[in-house]
Amino acid sequence: MSERKPPGRPWKSWVEEQIQQAQREGEFDQLEGKGKPIPGLDAPYDPLWWVKKLIEREKLSVLPQALEIRARVDRMLEYVWGLATEAHVRERVAAINAEIARANRTTAAGPPTTLSPLDAESILVRWRDHRSRTQLQ
Repeated sequence: MSERKPPGRPWKSWVEEQIQQAQREGEFDQLEGKGKPIPGLDAPYDPLWWVKKLIEREKLSVLPQALEIRARVDRMLEYVWGLATEAHVRERVAAINAEIARANRTTAAGPPTTLSPLDAESILVRWRDHRSRTQLQ
């Protein structure tokens, strides 16, 4: 809508006309969430709702880096159990170890990191065991 409001025309009627025209042209037919309830509509008012949504949407962390790396390692290890090959497991463990090394090198504020690199062989043993148990079921 690049059209400007005509002079002398009330805002309310002009805006309403724009909305009705858009409805006739089907502009609202394919909106995300159409026909679904608005999330959080019944929740009590939270003045920081937008900050929480931003953190969630952008996957930001408010944890110190030492705690964040621990959480990321846990999430990555859960992902490892579903991988199909040993090569993929080794690649993921190498990626985890690179992140641990980076966190150990760069953490300046907050609690110190106490994580050491993961042993790929012991994780592979656990992965094989997990895989054999899930294949038997």
